[in-house]
Amino acid sequence: MIGYEGLEVINPEGGTEDAEVEAQKGRWRQEDRDSYWKMMQKYIGSDITSMVTLPVLIFEPMTMTQKMAELMEYSYLLDLADECEDPYMRMVYVASWFISVYYALQRAWKPFNPILGETYEMVNHGGITFIAEQVSHHPPMSAAHAENEHFIYDITSKVKTKFLGNSVDIYPVGRTRLTLKKDGVVFDLVPPPSKVNNLIFGRTWVDSPGEMILTNLTTGDKVVLYFQPCGWFGAGRYEVDGYVYNAAEEPKVLMTGKWNESLSYQVCDLEGEPLPGTEMKEVWRVADVPVNDKFQYTYFAHKINSFDTAPKKLLASDARLRPDRYALEKGDLSKAGSEKSRLEEKQRAEKKIREAKGQEFIPKWFDASSETAPTPWGDLELYYYNGKYTEHRAAIDKSDSIEEVDVRTTEFNPWQFGDLAAE
Repeated sequence: MIGYEGLEVINPEGGTEDAEVEAQKGRWRQEDRDSYWKMMQKYIGSDITSMVTLPVLIFEPMTMTQKMAELMEYSYLLDLADECEDPYMRMVYVASWFISVYYALQRAWKPFNPILGETYEMVNHGGITFIAEQVSHHPPMSAAHAENEHFIYDITSKVKTKFLGNSVDIYPVGRTRLTLKKDGVVFDLVPPPSKVNNLIFGRTWVDSPGEMILTNLTTGDKVVLYFQPCGWFGAGRYEVDGYVYNAAEEPKVLMTGKWNESLSYQVCDLEGEPLPGTEMKEVWRVADVPVNDKFQYTYFAHKINSFDTAPKKLLASDARLRPDRYALEKGDLSKAGSEKSRLEEKQRAEKKIREAKGQEFIPKWFDASSETAPTPWGDLELYYYNGKYTEHRAAIDKSDSIEEVDVRTTEFNPWQFGDLAAE
């Protein structure tokens, strides 16, 4: 493109010849797009996770602590895995569960960065109790814990990025532990990186090319699934293929499908070919979604944003209560932008108070540890669920004296230092 040398615009349904036409599409006004491009050029090659202030017009009315809960939508797959006696079918169920969230991750809207101390609680779905907390601001890190009668899920998550001009690579620097309660088997996940294309010029879209590796740490069995990169005219987009392997690295079950539609499986021989007399069976399919939803939300995403999944006596630090998120949900971009700036100013003010007192921020529901976990994209400091939220929730659920409070009038308050809630 003339005047924008080095800028890459990709139409996922087209080829290279329509790049200039594609560049004129998208959600940015031309004057905003051009000025933002000039400002952002200096960051090419950098990790922009918390470096750049972005306009709310590219945001969705959800924060990252809420987005972490979207993995819970198809939790019935974990219930099936826990009850399954076949170790390889168990791997199929668990791998399908991890794949299922990619339908939600393809949304090209950016979630709000959580405020330090922000939380998200979820109940009323699959018997699950879910709690997430923003445990660090620099670097931005979140931790989450989910549990029902069949499984325990824990994650420490830190996103690393590389800005490439009109796209950004996203590296999921995280440590996942999933435990199935019946047999006590523990799983580890290494997901593929993602790439957000046409960030400023063109229609924004997301791809996640590479390998997803799921390992049963108890038995040594693993699943290796390959996410095909999107080629010209959409060739290969959404496709995922791979195998369940036993501890001896012999293929036992082949898996194939599209991460935005469905996954199927079939028992295979040692060459990876389908066994005679077996058939391909579907294990998971995307649920019906709203038509023409502004933010491409699923019904479950709307449920996450609603107070229907909020527990009794919701924490005042809950992301649902953020005024910037709520304003954007109601379509008021101007108020969303001003409220976002106000929250960020409060966060900076709290940091000054904390530093003046010589104190450190201490998460409430997760404990920092001295342990680090290696990932393909660098070491990760680990946080562990401390069980205090379970005690907190049990005490509230047992109490008959808890007043009914209209949570919609509760002010967002994640602050630990200073009377910032009143400002």
